[in-house]
Formats: sequence, structure tokens, C-alpha cells
Amino acid sequence: MEATVHLDTRQRIGPIDRRIFGGFIEHMGRAVYEGIYDPGSPFSDERGFRTDVMSAITAMNMPLMRYPGGNFVSGYDWRDGVGPRAQRPVRADSAWQSLESNHFGTDEFVAWCRAVDTAPVLAVNLGTGSIESAAALVEYCNLPPGTYWTDRRASNASEEPYGVGTWCLGNEMDGPWQAGHVPARVYAEKALAAGSLMKQLDDSIELIVCGSSSRNMGTYMEWDRTVLEHCWDSVDYISAHRYTAAKPDTPSYLAEGVVIDQILADYRGLISYVRALKASSRSVQVSFDEWNVWRRNYDMKGGWSFAPHLLEEEYTFEDALVIAQYLNSFIRNCDIVKIACFAQVVNILGPIKTSREGVLREATYWPFVMLSGATSGESLRVALDCPELETSGRGPVPVIDASASYDAEADRVTLCLVHRSIGHEIAVDVQLGDLRTSGVEVEILHDRDLEARNTWQRPGRVTPVPGRAKLVSPSAIRVDLAPPSMTLLKLDVSSLDR
Repeated sequence: MEATVHLDTRQRIGPIDRRIFGGFIEHMGRAVYEGIYDPGSPFSDERGFRTDVMSAITAMNMPLMRYPGGNFVSGYDWRDGVGPRAQRPVRADSAWQSLESNHFGTDEFVAWCRAVDTAPVLAVNLGTGSIESAAALVEYCNLPPGTYWTDRRASNASEEPYGVGTWCLGNEMDGPWQAGHVPARVYAEKALAAGSLMKQLDDSIELIVCGSSSRNMGTYMEWDRTVLEHCWDSVDYISAHRYTAAKPDTPSYLAEGVVIDQILADYRGLISYVRALKASSRSVQVSFDEWNVWRRNYDMKGGWSFAPHLLEEEYTFEDALVIAQYLNSFIRNCDIVKIACFAQVVNILGPIKTSREGVLREATYWPFVMLSGATSGESLRVALDCPELETSGRGPVPVIDASASYDAEADRVTLCLVHRSIGHEIAVDVQLGDLRTSGVEVEILHDRDLEARNTWQRPGRVTPVPGRAKLVSPSAIRVDLAPPSMTLLKLDVSSLDR
């Protein structure tokens, strides 16, 4: 099989916002306790932060981290998680039927974010919480000392404001499972009121309003339309969520990138519609602030215990190829996707798992590390000429899923190619159009067994390895893609005009 990829720097989609490589931590299962915060571990520092986890997350180059939920936030009072730990109350968390010690809260989270060089994104409780409580959290985090809440922050942790720049107005409020679930119009009115009060305290903040929690919801797009029409002038982003489930056949599952593109096409159309309806000169963009593979059904009830072992998904090489397609789609749609959060980073559905012995990097860890570390600059349109793969669930799809970025300052093109076929190697000719290359570095993620996974006994089974590409001419290279695989090409380039 053969394919051709055409790239040209005159075909730019737009700047890539590094925040598409964000993460998400929720008070659920072992994500926080025994995950990022584990005072009893020999791997933890004096603050209780797992240093081995911090090292693994730092390598993911995550520019932001969303917290504290998720479903958890809709029953959470942030005031329980600040002040002396001995005085913090134990609460029942109805979202996951767990006990919450509140030993880790806002101050600890901000300190942890600084330790891993990421920016905090805070969600406020618009389920059971009030607009007054949401505004008080902005005051606590962002205003200088001299008020009740800022003086509390100063006595608890920091005289200097935290400067939290991005805020989520609740979580998945269209879901009947969500504490405080209400119809779209009611949520929109509360979100508008809360957001307005929050911005009166700090007009520099950005706000994310809740979109529909799944394209499988009966409210999909209708909820989003109602909320956007009501909040258009006050919010900056609308959220999108997706957890990919297993499909009956492998080809359909490996065509997940088609679905992500369709979801983003839906939001693109909705945003254009509301902008036209409002005759507005501003726009709202997408925060894809929960996404991952969630293939297996586990008990999500914690039995009213602390840090119960919920979900603990084990990931395969096949899942890693799906993760790569999410990221490819975000890069392709960089003109509307400005934020995305990989859920939930540690334990639960995370690419990092912890034990008393250390950390395990799941197969899904590696495509994120590969793309996050190499992607910068602007997204390029990829003109792709390749065979199609027949799928029962998606119809015919290109056998290759691709994204490309061009960093003019670094003279670097990064091209990611996901080979979806399980049967045939593909020889790909990459034509560089108005560029020439002096060298290419290749990384490959591949295993002959789609169910291969990293285990505590064999932690390096699925990891990237160096590959090779042939320089055919100064403006063309040839690379062979193993079936199936993710191949990342990093090209040193210069313009033909130089």
C-alpha cells in the first residue's frame, strides 16, 4: 500500500494553543489521595506530593490542570478544603459514594501546580453551590490581601494572589446524574449570574460554560444552543466532553478520529450560528475539558471509604492509537479548540498509575508525551492521498489519520501519522511543498498485538522507539508505516526561497 502527504506552509489553519495538552484531576478514587498526594509514601516530599508522579507529569508538558471535578465539584464546598487540616471536616461525596477528608484542597492544588509547572484551572460548584460561593473563591485566589477571604488565604498559605486565569462554571450540568441538575435555561441564568459576579472581582479571568456532556445525550447541541445564546457575551469557551467506549469491531474503534472531527464540526456550526444570530464581532471557542478512552465498566461506588479503588482502567496499545487521534483532531481544529484536558492523569482513567513501588506509565502515556513535546507553532492542512479502510461503524475512512505543525521560529515541521490498518504496511511519500529539509528524526509507537499493555512486570512493553525515513530529495521523504502504528516525524526545514 502507498500514500502521499502534501504539506505547504501557505496552507496554515492557525496558531496551536499549547493548552490543548492540558490535564484533569478530580477528587475521585485514587486520583488525588495515593495519586498526586500521598503523605505516607517514601516517594513523597515534605508536602505530601509524590515526586515520582510529578516527574512523570512534568514530562507530559501540560500547560494547565483542571480541578477539582468533574461530578465531585457539584457537591463540593471549597471552604472545607482550606485552613488547618485538623479543622477540615470529613464529608460524604455523593458523586462517588466516598469519604472526602479535605486534606488536599485549593492551596495544596495551586502549590502542586507550581511544582509541576502547570497553570491551575478551577471549577466552581454551580450544582449545590451558590453564586456567592463561586465569587468568594475568585476573591480567595486572585485578589490582594485586605478582605476577609484574601486574609484567610494569606494566613493559610500565600500573601501573593494565585492569579487563576481560567474558570469552569460547573460541570456536566445537563446530566441527570449531576448534583443540582437543572434545565438548560435555568443553568444558563445561574452561570451568567455567577460569571458576571466573578468577573466583577477580576475582569481578567476567562470563563468556560458547560456544554452537553456527551453527543449521546438527548440534549446534545440543543442544550449548548440555549446556553450559548444566553451567555454569549459573558463567556469565553463552551465545554465538550467525550469518553471513547469500545466498538464491536477493531476498524471502527481505530477510526475514532472521525468522531472527534464530527463533534468539533458540530460545535463549529453552532458557534457560527449563535455568532450570526447575535450579529456579534466576538466569538466563543471550545474547551474539550474531559476526554479519554473508557472501554470497560467498573463499579463507581466507593462504599463510603477514603480513596476507594475506582475504575483503575488498564490501557492497551490499541487505546494509545485512539489517544493519538484525539490529539491529531485538536491540532487539526486548532482554530476553535483552545483548551483540552486529558482525564484524569493519575490512577482512575489516567495514563499514570501508582503503587507503593512507584509509577507505571500506561501505553496511553506515550502518544501524549510524543505529541506534546514536539508540537508548536501553527497547524498545517494535510493533503492526504491514501487508501480507505472499511468500517462497520464509521463507513469508509482514510487508512491514515494525520496532523502537522510548523514552527517558523524553530524551523521545524512535526508530522504525526496514525496507521489504522491492522493488515498492511504503507509506504508514505511526504512532499514538503515550499520547504526543504536537512534532516528528520522519527519516533514510532508500534506493537503487533493490539492488546499489548504495560504492566508492573513489563513496564516498557509499549514505548516509542527510534525509526527511519529516507530523504528522497530536499523536499521529499519516504517513510514506511507499520500496521498499525503511530509515527512521529520531526523535520528540520528551511524555505525554498532562502
